[in-house]
Amino acid sequence: MTADSIPAAQQSEARFGRPIFNDPSARALRRVGVLDVGSNSVRLVVFDGAARSPAYFYNEKIMCALGKGLSETGRLNPEGRARALKAIARFQLLAQSMGTGPLTTAATAAVREAEDGLDFRDEVARETGVKIWVIDGEEEARLSAQGVLLGWPGSYGLVCDIGGSSMELAEIANGRVGKRVTSPLGPLKLSDVKGGKKGRKAHIKSILADLSARLGPQEDRLFLVGGSWRAIARIDMERRGYPLHVLHEYRMTTRSVRATAEYIAQNDGEELRQRCGVSSARMALVPLAIEVLKEVVKTFRPRDIAISSYGIREGMLYEQMPQKLRDRDPLIEACRFAEAKDARLPGFGKTLFQFLYPLFKGANDDRKRLIKAACLLHDVSWRAHPDYRAETCFDLATRANLGGISHQERVFLGLALLHRYRNSREGTRFEEMYGLLPEKAQNEAEVVGKALRFAAMLWLEKDHEIGELRYFPKKKKLELFLTEEARPLFGEVAEARLNSLALALGAEVEVRIKKDRAP
Repeated sequence: MTADSIPAAQQSEARFGRPIFNDPSARALRRVGVLDVGSNSVRLVVFDGAARSPAYFYNEKIMCALGKGLSETGRLNPEGRARALKAIARFQLLAQSMGTGPLTTAATAAVREAEDGLDFRDEVARETGVKIWVIDGEEEARLSAQGVLLGWPGSYGLVCDIGGSSMELAEIANGRVGKRVTSPLGPLKLSDVKGGKKGRKAHIKSILADLSARLGPQEDRLFLVGGSWRAIARIDMERRGYPLHVLHEYRMTTRSVRATAEYIAQNDGEELRQRCGVSSARMALVPLAIEVLKEVVKTFRPRDIAISSYGIREGMLYEQMPQKLRDRDPLIEACRFAEAKDARLPGFGKTLFQFLYPLFKGANDDRKRLIKAACLLHDVSWRAHPDYRAETCFDLATRANLGGISHQERVFLGLALLHRYRNSREGTRFEEMYGLLPEKAQNEAEVVGKALRFAAMLWLEKDHEIGELRYFPKKKKLELFLTEEARPLFGEVAEARLNSLALALGAEVEVRIKKDRAP
């Protein structure tokens, strides 16, 4: 039986040494460790948190450059090999102390291509007990593409994953991975190409022409996976003065790629590295990687470009997910998990959403989704000092490890939660980020936050009926019908917050006890 004839999930379960998702309805993930032995770095990631939106419990990498000089010698870099062995031994001990169970370890281009790659695999097993799974290029492409699907359900486009010694491309559409190809366009390999920059350009262009012929037209979104792409994105942020330094879902254009290539060429590499927080080992590869990226966007002409922090490691988790789990919304699942873990009254977020829903019936599904997320997160920062809760909430929304959310949506969610704790958004250290969101959307986020600020005063047990809101946007009228049970909760502060909400809506407000409402 060949590997291709074995179902992917069954293969993945064998690689993990245990099933990761025993119950498709599970909300929480059992802690699991993934070790990625790449051509440039060796990285351990330990996942924990929501089952559909795993968080990074631990994340560490060692730059080993296993693939350095591989084109000339045909063997792994001896110094890198020794460093990698030490790193894996350390990571194995760390994983044991964290209770991850057996590490899932995948090795990519350098180990699969080197003459001594299998010898290295066997040495690691002898010395550390870690079993390395050496994957081929198409499998690497598939797993990286699945990692993108973990963060972007329903995405479509072309995933481009660059490592030290190779670059993989894979189509995604309708939640599935399509055609996939591999190439020797990693920066470590390119450094060995003869003929200088001109020779490299011809080499890159020739390979990409072949890849394009094999894949066909690719004019949708281009998803960039890999450390060299992320370093370029950091530099693009620096060039633009972009205020939100979150790489996942950061957007670029073909024009910005060209501008950033010129910016890299015109600036001192060491100074730029320090400004952007890029390691020396990674920065050494950036000039080569940007040459590849320029040709990639020129060849495929993508509609837009998105940076993905999710790749092969997340792809191995996604592979084991039952379809029922894959179909869940990663943002909402992460927010539910945070509420269950950190809120004073877990489950009350759902009650709030149902109570506030009449205010937002006209909103589209994307906006309702963010409002639901805000309701789930409205109380998770209660332990913060009262003077800093608003800022803590904004930080949580804009910088947290969340999938399925764009940068604009992060700012919307952050502003909604900020207004949960303060009326005005002026005078904070986040004002430069507000500009990522149109002014109309900023005002809509304010309404959501002030609605939460009011509704949080009517604190009953979850699933208890607070009352009912009715909103008539054309008449500019807001009505509140309180239950007898909730009536005593409507004190002076709650009344002031309701009036603040009505002011944000530009509406008049009327309060009644629900029994008085005509049928």
